[in-house]
Amino acid sequence: MTNGFLFTSQGKNDECYTPRYGVEPLLEFLPKFKDKIIWLPFDDENSEFVRVLSENRYKIVNSHIKYGQDFYRYEPEEWDVIVSNPPFTNKREIFKRAIDFNKPFCLLMSLTWLNDSTPKKLFRDESLQLLLFEERMQFKGQAKDKINFSSAYFCRDFLPKQIVIRDFKNFNQGSLF
Repeated sequence: MTNGFLFTSQGKNDECYTPRYGVEPLLEFLPKFKDKIIWLPFDDENSEFVRVLSENRYKIVNSHIKYGQDFYRYEPEEWDVIVSNPPFTNKREIFKRAIDFNKPFCLLMSLTWLNDSTPKKLFRDESLQLLLFEERMQFKGQAKDKINFSSAYFCRDFLPKQIVIRDFKNFNQGSLF
């Protein structure tokens, strides 16, 4: 136990990748960050976050643990907002660190996490915002591209209101299930 939070063991599905159609809905909310630097802390050059934001001419800085840029120890010299799909292992510590930066963030997470007491404690004095989707996102990863569960973007100072609901019908998602 560290800082009042329990660490969990390494998950088997921490390298689950967000499909393009899971990143594209963020474009609606990113214009207010057009002149800001968006840090993608869990993203290598193959990430759809890197691709979609770069294609739309956002200023990004991406980092990944495989380059020795551990989110718990690394921070770019300049950045203004965090956007990414973090590993689900140690999500408590990831969100604690994101909150401690005191900057806007938008991090994808399983909705089942709301069943845990930790997000309630973490966001008690924060202005939690949720970007929910009508459909489930199908992630790509170690489970033969069949990782499919309800997820949402957990945000702070990112969305125009506390809860926003969107669907993927306007995006090229292919088969969802």
